[in-house]
Amino acid sequence: MFAKIKSIGLMGLESYMVDVELNISGGKHALEVVGLPDTAVSEARDRVIAAIQNSGFEMHLTSHYIFNLAPADRKKEGSLYDLPMAVAVLSATRQINGDYKEAVFIGELSLSGDIKPVKGVLPMVMAAKDAGIKDIYIPLENGDEASVIDGINIYAVKNLKALVDHINDFEKLKPIELKPFKHYEIPDYLPDFKDVKGQFEVKRALEVAAAGGHNVMMIGPPGSGKSMLAKRIPTILPDITVDEALETTKIYSLAGGLTKDKPIINYRPFRSPHHTVSPVGLSGGGTIPKPGEISLAHNGVLFLDELPEFSRNTMEVLRQPMENGTITISRASCALTYPCSVMLICAMNPCPCGYFGHPTRTCSCPNGAPARYLSKVSGPLLDRLDIHIEVPPVDYNQLSDNESGEPSAAIRERVNAARKIQLERFKGTGVSCNAKMTSALTRKYCVLTEDAAKILETSFEKLGLSARAYDKILKIARTIADLDNSTDIQTKHILEAIQYRALDRKFWKA
Repeated sequence: MFAKIKSIGLMGLESYMVDVELNISGGKHALEVVGLPDTAVSEARDRVIAAIQNSGFEMHLTSHYIFNLAPADRKKEGSLYDLPMAVAVLSATRQINGDYKEAVFIGELSLSGDIKPVKGVLPMVMAAKDAGIKDIYIPLENGDEASVIDGINIYAVKNLKALVDHINDFEKLKPIELKPFKHYEIPDYLPDFKDVKGQFEVKRALEVAAAGGHNVMMIGPPGSGKSMLAKRIPTILPDITVDEALETTKIYSLAGGLTKDKPIINYRPFRSPHHTVSPVGLSGGGTIPKPGEISLAHNGVLFLDELPEFSRNTMEVLRQPMENGTITISRASCALTYPCSVMLICAMNPCPCGYFGHPTRTCSCPNGAPARYLSKVSGPLLDRLDIHIEVPPVDYNQLSDNESGEPSAAIRERVNAARKIQLERFKGTGVSCNAKMTSALTRKYCVLTEDAAKILETSFEKLGLSARAYDKILKIARTIADLDNSTDIQTKHILEAIQYRALDRKFWKA
């Protein structure tokens, strides 16, 4: 007896079709799985036997079962092949009949026959749709996650018996309803920029960063509000687009970061790993590499507080991903690439004691300590941070002022307007914001007035800017002009952009 059932394999974010083949023959009873299965797949035989029997179906324990997962030269990982293996048994023994040979089955089986959720359902459903599959059966608890995909019949199934009843036309299941994408509504309990006293220049810099997706370095003494400001950034980030949401949700689906209450990532992620995070924790890794913090922040913000406290190796992991927007993790078994287009926000003190350059307090560090502390942040990494902003201490008059500042909602409205201009500008190019512009796009869209061009030329020579810094200034100026709803980059726009690149002259050359 022979049966072949379709399923899907997952390697990183790449999905591929898998044929679960079963041959049943006489001889000594055994149940073997071939086709490069990992331990979870090999253990499926015991789950499949118990699930079939406890669901009221027959499992001949006097036969020899051989499962082959094709293609046999690719590693199969996880428990998602339980369901197609069980369907293959029921198909080969003629316990089910109907139109199911061209459908795809995904799910883990419990011993009772219930179908348990698995990771990575969203990218697998999308791959099945792209492969022309009409019907796909997934665990009930993964239904909300897959409900944003149209063009394919998705059946969310509770248990094996319900699946068989559907295929045998005893009790038909309905495909899950397509749910329209809804943007995340920022709750009132999140910290708001209206509570920030003073720091007007810093708030302006963060508004520019959010509008254009620019990286930011904040440096200032303890208690000046660096972390407090960073925690409010999610409230001014622009709305995530549908394509960005699906791409981000695929990463969280693979990492097991989706829940019943949060089946779709409809907001820009904000990740803030502790400075003890390892390079692998930041970049991703494992035998079959999983996404790290930098990929989990894709299309959102990665906040690194107390940047010099991160290990040098961890910090240097960021350099290539910041340029390319992707990170490739190579292992003996495979090399996987994950997207990681993030807005990097860094915060740090200027020295170990925190008071180097303070207007009223004296630095207590020994000679040379501030320079050694600042040197933990390498020049190439610092150069990749678009905006450098000093966060000064707040004086008493500002702290005691009872008037509220500008609320996050008002700032976010301007940010959304600027980002809408950019989305229209870069339509069809694969670029979503000014910070991600290629050199060709920068030349095309960063048009300076004559006076602005002269100011930039003078600044380039006097400040000794690098080619990358020149490029960053143009992109920042373009964002400032977008916030001002200006077609050309004017003198005031270029002046503001240049001041965001001058902070390293104060601290790193001290």
